[in-house]
Amino acid sequence: MSTMSIGPYINFQGNAREAMEFYQSVLGGALDLHTVNDQGVASLARPGDTITQARLVADGMLIVGTDGHPKYPPTVGENMAIVLSGTDSDRLTGIFNALAESGKLKGKLTEQPWGGKTGYLTDKFGINWVISIEQA
Repeated sequence: MSTMSIGPYINFQGNAREAMEFYQSVLGGALDLHTVNDQGVASLARPGDTITQARLVADGMLIVGTDGHPKYPPTVGENMAIVLSGTDSDRLTGIFNALAESGKLKGKLTEQPWGGKTGYLTDKFGINWVISIEQA
């Protein structure tokens, strides 16, 4: 049986570590901070590293954050998305394709350095989505 979770995906524009550590201090839970080197290899982030992906899981809640990419700063309203993640590849791929059908594809589902697949889109209502297929 697979499970899925849903929560916000937030581009903190360089403040992901500070924001996510603050949320952990308020909400509790487990926080993982990851970075990716120039060769695309993912690892746990050290102090001073750019945060490629931060995940805070607390009491059934999920918050995903990033420092973003300096070449692609978000405009107002573009710094948040809904992240839907889970291990059921077929179901999540179907959801991704259905949401993208009448929307705008921002990044197709692709393999990520930390494993799994991730894709980005805006649905027909203007809502940003990140679909993340985790390794089982």
